[in-house]
Amino acid sequence: MNAGPWLPVPPRGYGGIENVVATLVPPLRELGVEVVLASVGTSALPVDELLSVYPDGQFGALQRPYNQVCGVAQAHLHGVVRALRERDDIDLVHDHVEAVGLATVAALGPDAPPALHTLHWDLAKHPDLYGGFDGGGRVRVNGVSASQLARAPEALRAHSVGHVHLATPLATGADRRPRPAKGGYLLILGRITPGKGQDLGARLAHQYGFDLILAGPVGPYRDPADLPSDADNPDARYFHEKVAPHVDGQRVRWIGTVHGQERDDLVAGAKAVLAPLRWEEPGGTFVVESLALGTPVVALARGCLPELVDDGHTGLLTDDEDELAELALAADKIDPADCMAEAARRFTPARMAMRYVELYSLIRDHVFMSIR
Repeated sequence: MNAGPWLPVPPRGYGGIENVVATLVPPLRELGVEVVLASVGTSALPVDELLSVYPDGQFGALQRPYNQVCGVAQAHLHGVVRALRERDDIDLVHDHVEAVGLATVAALGPDAPPALHTLHWDLAKHPDLYGGFDGGGRVRVNGVSASQLARAPEALRAHSVGHVHLATPLATGADRRPRPAKGGYLLILGRITPGKGQDLGARLAHQYGFDLILAGPVGPYRDPADLPSDADNPDARYFHEKVAPHVDGQRVRWIGTVHGQERDDLVAGAKAVLAPLRWEEPGGTFVVESLALGTPVVALARGCLPELVDDGHTGLLTDDEDELAELALAADKIDPADCMAEAARRFTPARMAMRYVELYSLIRDHVFMSIR
């Protein structure tokens, strides 16, 4: 299970892919799958074996110039490749490292174990890689939503074994928890970046008179006190130029990264989680977590949102930015119990793990038959 070199598993706060891996591995092991985790040394997830090149996460390097950091992922993957060459007990590689992970496992050749690469991002990226990809009959891909795969280049779709929606441990037993007490605020949860549309949400909060909390990091900066005014970082520039003018500490607040019980309480207490998306959201971890905590999602209907949110039942969707604010003000007509019941039915880790075991078996059987 290759989680990459960026953050430990589970992450301390923000960490989308690492949270997915931390959610997937425990139920896989309950199903009898032995897991060697390729991550960083501070990863604390219980596994059968931990493989690491870096002692701690390299997330802070991600948005530095390419020529300064181009060896980080490659050094991690070199350790993965070396381990695959030195041992004969790995039956399948499940890779989660953007672009370079897919290219590396595909380049290993026919003698390497079969591989599944999960696509966690916008597939309009890396058109030269995805548009001409050849897995050699040994490497397959899966998406995290049907809408994500529908936008993939034809060459990549030809290697797809389908999609698996994301999950959250919060969904397990969610239908047996009491309805949460709601505050008067709305919440945008996740990394502050143009695709998430925090600037739109903040503008609408002032225009329509609702209180909004922004929770998530700005680039590598997790706490507002740590964010310099001259940070050389694209997300920091977006925050300073587009979001900060609306952040007044009253109507709109940025609180930085929250995690653990504090984060769960914040989400559960929100009137709704707002998603003023400016991109085609591929997976929507924040959606399944919000529903599991009894909080409806009010969103622009982009990417996977129509797959995850039952419009009028577990949230409210629109294609119109101004209508988004009107729906946000009407979010209390959604019953939190309906949200939690839907999460318990669709988005548990056990359900996700069973689906991945099906894909592992499909890929191994296909490769075996190809060799025969």
